[in-house]
Amino acid sequence: MRRRHDEPPAWTRALAEGDDAGLFGPGSAVWAVNGALPTLVAGIRALLLQTLHPGAMAGVHDHSRYREDPLGRLDGTVRWVATTTFGDRRAAVAACAAVSRLHERVTGTYVDARGETRAYAANDEDLLRWVHDAFTEAFIGAHERWGGPIPGGGDAYVREWAEVGRLMGVREPPTSLDALRAELDGFLADARPDERVAEAVRFIRRPGLPGVVALIYPILFGGAVASLGARERSLLGLRRPWWPAVTLTRAVLAIGTQRFGRMS
Repeated sequence: MRRRHDEPPAWTRALAEGDDAGLFGPGSAVWAVNGALPTLVAGIRALLLQTLHPGAMAGVHDHSRYREDPLGRLDGTVRWVATTTFGDRRAAVAACAAVSRLHERVTGTYVDARGETRAYAANDEDLLRWVHDAFTEAFIGAHERWGGPIPGGGDAYVREWAEVGRLMGVREPPTSLDALRAELDGFLADARPDERVAEAVRFIRRPGLPGVVALIYPILFGGAVASLGARERSLLGLRRPWWPAVTLTRAVLAIGTQRFGRMS
């Protein structure tokens, strides 16, 4: 039997039937951030930021199916975020373990900032740390612009979400905004944008989404670009939109919140 388009998938119902409150629970900073609509922009920010690590970009370019099945890859990412955020502890641990198993076959080589060829593996701690840091900054950065209050503030979100980083194999992930941004600055010093980055950015800009989503997405993409720092935009070959992207993104998210409410 096929699921009706307006019915939630079975895995979302399973989240509500968990055995415990999970890694975070109601009232947490993670629930406040990951359960709000600015995550729609945060996801785009995260994708853009993650392209700036040459090893991570090589893995995506060589192994990901994002070009052939962008919605399928998006669904997998959304499911992982929702499960680690709202699922019970057992489901969250299992979701991270499943991603780690998928990463086992993601290996190859890339050219670093010094022009040297280096091997990569998706489960390398360095790449895991970069992806975790970029995700965390992307989500907190979007929420700071378009979201509501965060219990305990941004530091609480970074500290709480670090638990997922540990489950993914990151040793001693940052637990404060200052530590997070210092690590990101260190990574960006080694950024070496190339044609693979440019190709990924072109796809993220125009992923070929269907229906009404295709009308809304350019606004969210513009908001994501506007919310990045000048350094990140320069590395990505992007310019701040000439139109009021932050304001229009706020309007789209406000309409979405009125229509659908929070996601938690």
